[in-house]
Amino acid sequence: MTITIGNKKIGGREPVFIVAELGINHNGSLSLAKKMIKAAKQSGADAVKIQSFVTEDFVGDKKLKYTYRSRGKSVTESQYDMFKRNELTKKAQSDLFNYAKNINIIIFSTPQDNSFKTVNFLCGAQLNMPAIKVGSDDLTNLPMLSHYAKKKKPMIISTGMGTLSEIKDAVTTIKKEDNTKIIILKCTSLYPTQPQQANLAQIITLQKHFPDLIIGFSDHTSGSTAAVISVVLGAKVIEKHFTLDKNLPGPDHWFAADPTELFLLVRQVREAETMLGRTDFNLSKEELKMKKIARRSIMAAQDIAKGRVIAYEDLTCKRPGTGFSPKHLLRFVGKIAKCDYKKGYIFTKKDL
Repeated sequence: MTITIGNKKIGGREPVFIVAELGINHNGSLSLAKKMIKAAKQSGADAVKIQSFVTEDFVGDKKLKYTYRSRGKSVTESQYDMFKRNELTKKAQSDLFNYAKNINIIIFSTPQDNSFKTVNFLCGAQLNMPAIKVGSDDLTNLPMLSHYAKKKKPMIISTGMGTLSEIKDAVTTIKKEDNTKIIILKCTSLYPTQPQQANLAQIITLQKHFPDLIIGFSDHTSGSTAAVISVVLGAKVIEKHFTLDKNLPGPDHWFAADPTELFLLVRQVREAETMLGRTDFNLSKEELKMKKIARRSIMAAQDIAKGRVIAYEDLTCKRPGTGFSPKHLLRFVGKIAKCDYKKGYIFTKKDL
């Protein structure tokens, strides 16, 4: 199965689709967001993702606190205040979509409002974003998923904090709207995710339970090791939190990949894809050439006169591999020599 997002095909034997998640690491600054998009493009990402929200639409309690690490210190503040200062206006989002288009990188967003005004705006004629991302926090918001699915856009759903049953409910809800363009991202909603909590083997579980869908990985770990492992396990999409500077203020900067780290992640993922190669054992021209040099052939260990019964001691197996394979050695033992064989003669099928 393949799904097209923008100008990229995803799934099957297509290259892994790598998304730089800007999240709220633009700190509410349009200029910083544009710099991030450009840096993500230069680092080799296929796409960037933003978050589109009106804080009042998803934070119901303004006193709800959130504690995070920023600039080496623990910060506790109101979730409402944190998200409010990172909101992007519709004009700012339009500017970012246009900027991404101008530098030829795919952009899409995670809309987060129960009124659906945001997703309607993003999927409307003006922006017409190519895919809808659903965050882990909305995995069980089935009415929202149903509305999103009606847009007939590819849907990428993260599964952090989710049970297998909840993931199945989400997929069923989307499919009921006749939308099968679904990408499921294995995700752990811990920031950052420690190695012992990554549970990348769940990618295999998702492949087993959703064989008709594309499986990917939303990576909240530090570094690129998890992303590379996910590719080996079959992930076709990787989403990675991204920042220009780990020392900027905010909850996600310190563990997000900076441009150098994202560049390394992209390079290592591409190397992993190349190294995985094919599943068949059809040898390349280069290896066939090496086979003739490095394999052994059945060879006369000493002079063998015509008419003599060939003994095991008369034979040896040495390089090159241009003659009969050693696996046939016993077929020569007990045979009558058809002619005189000098020491070092390489036997072939015609000598049997």
